Amino acid sequence: MNVEVRSPADAAAGTLTLAIDIGGTGLKGAVLDPSGVPITDRVRVPTPDDRRPDKVVEALAALTGQLGRFDRVSVGFPGVIRRGVVLTAPHLGTEDWRDFPLAKILGERLQAPVRILNDASVQGYAVISGAGVECVITLGTGVGFALYENGVLSPHVELGRYPVHKNTLLDDYLGNVAFRKISKKHWNRRVRRVLGYLETLVNYDVLYIGGGNAKHINLDLPDNVKIVPNEAGVTGGIKLWDAKVDYAFAET
Repeated sequence: MNVEVRSPADAAAGTLTLAIDIGGTGLKGAVLDPSGVPITDRVRVPTPDDRRPDKVVEALAALTGQLGRFDRVSVGFPGVIRRGVVLTAPHLGTEDWRDFPLAKILGERLQAPVRILNDASVQGYAVISGAGVECVITLGTGVGFALYENGVLSPHVELGRYPVHKNTLLDDYLGNVAFRKISKKHWNRRVRRVLGYLETLVNYDVLYIGGGNAKHINLDLPDNVKIVPNEAGVTGGIKLWDAKVDYAFAET
């Protein structure tokens, strides 16, 4: 899917959102106009080998230096986030990240307000219709999960950390390590099995599958299961500033 890119002049009068997707292997970002359309190319740099918070923040600052002006920042993060604070980061090193105030530190570094949600939740905001029960999974370094009812995000569930088959975590069963270790045919069989589990568990109206490995799915999918572009992990960032999502960032 090609994403329309508008010129910065088209959005000069509006609020510009820097949207960042933090992944286990790559950091991606683009600047979005007020309607969520990218006005820059999506830039990607490798996630640092040293994944401690200060190193990742510095890498993000270097990434954003390539993207020009912005007024606010949206971040999709691969773990559990509560009001800008990291609770878990299984693909970056949970103990280093636990209780790290990422929104505060990144906001100080970039000199802009920052909102952060789990990466699958951000991707979901780019693709859901807002009607009925909609589920999102992302297939990349691990497996992300988000669930919405009539457009409202449910409390985040780290489904990737759940034992799905013979005590193997779903992250390890379908994530990048498994994808590279087994044949694509075998991996697709695993995908089919997990989709069956999700259908029974969630009873969704629509399931969206994103992430870098979604393009390798070679299955006959029902009409209510859709593969979505990986760019959604960035473009969904505009929705973090919608008034309907303010509750997710409210102070207790």
